Amino acid sequence: MDITVTFRHIEPTESLKTYAEDKLSKINKYLDSAADAHVVLTVEKFRHQADVMVSVNGTLVKAVEETGDMYSAIDQVMDKIEKQVKRHLSKLRNHRPENPKSEDTLETEETDEVSAFAGEEPLIEIEKMIEKPMDPEEAAMQLSISGQEFLVFRNAKSREINVIYKRGDGNLGLIEPAN
Repeated sequence: MDITVTFRHIEPTESLKTYAEDKLSKINKYLDSAADAHVVLTVEKFRHQADVMVSVNGTLVKAVEETGDMYSAIDQVMDKIEKQVKRHLSKLRNHRPENPKSEDTLETEETDEVSAFAGEEPLIEIEKMIEKPMDPEEAAMQLSISGQEFLVFRNAKSREINVIYKRGDGNLGLIEPAN
């Protein structure tokens, strides 16, 4: 972690700097990448203020605390920063794409499901629909390229969902919804 400590209206002391750096370095256990931190320690009459800004994966986390003692201000601001970093990282974990599992784990789960339900019910396999609207001729070309048995697509003319499939006699069949 790259830490910068700035002193304003206070004599820069090595003990305050190392104390702030030690407190900030404890946040590293939550981070998997390098982070930058900037600490500003300010004294105005009897108010000791610690202002900390941490860049976590491009997101800025900022907290300010003001007390009568600089060490307690650093402690309190670091508690705030730690809470915010934890909250930010939990949001990142919770807002991942709908299917965060890798393909390897999906394959092992599928084989477990197949062995558990073998002989009981037919297995349902998910086929994806092509999102781009196309006419049946283009869909037939896509079907021949893909090597699949059928293709679900949106008809460009009718805007309805259609299915084109390979028939047993070598021809293609087209399923359209009835109006």
